[in-house]
Amino acid sequence: MGTTQLEAVQEPKYWHLKTVLSEALDSDFAVGEVLPNERDLAARFGVARATLRQALEQLELEGRLQRRRGVGTTVAPPRVGVAVATAQHDWAGDDTDGAWQPIECTTTTAPAAVAAMLDAEAGEPVHVVRRIRVAHGQAVAAELLYVPASSVPALSAIEAPSGPARARSVLRELHRLGLDGQDRSVELGSARADDAKELDRLPGAPVLVVTTRYLAAVSTAAVSVATYRADTCRLTFGDSGALEIRHDEQERKAS
Repeated sequence: MGTTQLEAVQEPKYWHLKTVLSEALDSDFAVGEVLPNERDLAARFGVARATLRQALEQLELEGRLQRRRGVGTTVAPPRVGVAVATAQHDWAGDDTDGAWQPIECTTTTAPAAVAAMLDAEAGEPVHVVRRIRVAHGQAVAAELLYVPASSVPALSAIEAPSGPARARSVLRELHRLGLDGQDRSVELGSARADDAKELDRLPGAPVLVVTTRYLAAVSTAAVSVATYRADTCRLTFGDSGALEIRHDEQERKAS
C-alpha cells in the first residue's frame, strides 16, 4: 500500500525541539529554575527564535513550564491533585486545603449563554459569587457562580449587600435548597485578565474551563464557570461521573 498524505508529512521543527527541550528539563534544570532567555536558548539549540517560541508554548500547555510576571519562564512543579466535583457540603466553604473560598458577591445580569442555562429572562439580575481555590499554597482555580434569586428566596437584600459576607449568605441559602444532580462540561480556553491575575498567569494563558449546571427539582439552581490552570491540573473521569484532578506521582503508582 502507498504512503498516505498524512504519513508523508514531516514532523514540524518545533515539535522535535519540544522533545529535545523536555529531555533537557529533566537532566539540566531543577523545578523552579529560571530558563535562559530566548536568544540564548535559540543559539544553544541552533534554531530560530520563532521555532523556539512555539516549542516553549507547547511545553507550557503541557505543564512543563510556567511563565511568571517579573520572573520569566521557569520549570514547573508536578501537577497539584485536587478534586473538581463539588459536593453539597462544600457550598459554605471552610479553611481546609483545596476548599473554595468566597471572595465577592455582586448582583448583575448573567452572560447570554449562562442566562440560557438558568432559563432566566433577558436582563434578569442574578447573584454572582466569585470564589478562589487554593491547594498546597497555590491558586489553582477561580470561579464565577451564577445563582438566580428564585434559588435563594430567603436571602435578605439588606444584610451584607456585597463582599465575602454576602457571598457566604448566598452559598448558605443554596446549601439549604439541596440539589438533585449536576452536569458538567470541560473545554480548553484562554485566561481572562481577572482570572489570570488571581491565578498568577499571563492573560491569554491556556486554562481549563469547567462549566457545571446544578439541578434542583426540575430547574437549574445555579451555574458555575470555573477556570483551572491548564499547566497545574489534569482532569480525569471516574466511574461515578465525578471529575477529579490527580497528581502525576499518584498516576504512576496506580499504573
